[in-house]
Amino acid sequence: MRRLVCALCGREAKGFGYVHEMRLDEVPHHRFCSMACCDAGGALARRSNGVIDRTPMESRAVKEARRPFAEVLQELGLLAPFADRSAAEIDRLIEACVDGFQASMRRQAVERDPLDDPIPF
Repeated sequence: MRRLVCALCGREAKGFGYVHEMRLDEVPHHRFCSMACCDAGGALARRSNGVIDRTPMESRAVKEARRPFAEVLQELGLLAPFADRSAAEIDRLIEACVDGFQASMRRQAVERDPLDDPIPF
């Protein structure tokens, strides 16, 4: 059985979904991991006529992740090598981490045996 991933955060979808204006044959059915992602993803889809793509919100999230990223680098004593890096380079690192996390979650969801971890309803 193939598991689906959350359209917003990339975690495993857990039975929450959104179909824009209930037009099942015309727009994608977005699945989500939680009501929080479903509410946010549904609002995003309503604003963009049922589509969820890379958005200004995602760009803002990457930008806002710079500070926590720098704080962890500081805690680990690794900030100096990044001091002269541009914001775009730091953003690439953050996006690579997020994309890698999401890709792993998708692979795990596809590979997982449904009997190992049944979806609670």
